Amino acid sequence: MNMRIIKKCKQNLILMGVTFVTVVTATACQKIDAIGKGSVKSFDKVLNEIPGNITEDIENASWVLNAPDNSAKFIWSQNFKETDYDAKLEFDAAPFLAAGLDVNQLPVEMVQEDKIVVGINLGEEELSYEGDVTPLASFEQIVNLKRDNIGYHTALDHFGVDLMNGNMFEWASDMSANDKDIVFVLNPEVFMAAGVNPEEVEGWVFAKVETMDEDGKKIEVEKFLKPFDLKK
Repeated sequence: MNMRIIKKCKQNLILMGVTFVTVVTATACQKIDAIGKGSVKSFDKVLNEIPGNITEDIENASWVLNAPDNSAKFIWSQNFKETDYDAKLEFDAAPFLAAGLDVNQLPVEMVQEDKIVVGINLGEEELSYEGDVTPLASFEQIVNLKRDNIGYHTALDHFGVDLMNGNMFEWASDMSANDKDIVFVLNPEVFMAAGVNPEEVEGWVFAKVETMDEDGKKIEVEKFLKPFDLKK
């Protein structure tokens, strides 16, 4: 019998005395993660659109994306091992207080002086970089290591980082075709339970947003949204 050599995912498998051969194509071995790659490409464009709004928090080993009006921040870690929240939103408490918020009814970790924080701990890894530690490189660490926390919101054509409990940071897949280039997204339930009238939170839009449930069915959920058009 003839000996056939099949290259499968960069491994040479020598099959001898076999009466049939299974052929595996390169595309099957190297499945493309369109959402992961798309999120990196589009996030890079957001960073380049507002370079003056991107700062480094050296003390907390993090990068900070400041909203154009400085009312909110998206913060992501340079090193999971050195931060409590590896990705988080930080925003002014004042609009929520004015709308009835009793901060004593919020989880204690959400209240930090005059700010409210929601976030997620992604692990305790000591991250390593092949090149410079840049805002995009740190975001790529999340994509590569914590892919389940990167999603795509079809209704708004947004990619996003899932901060759990219904909180998100989202950005447009294509800023040229979207007037909501970045969006801070909050689950209103914990705020409403703490006395907030959702219709009275200045600077945030209280709206129903179309999304998918765990079974892939379209549903509508209530959210607080703070969107920005970065091109203005």
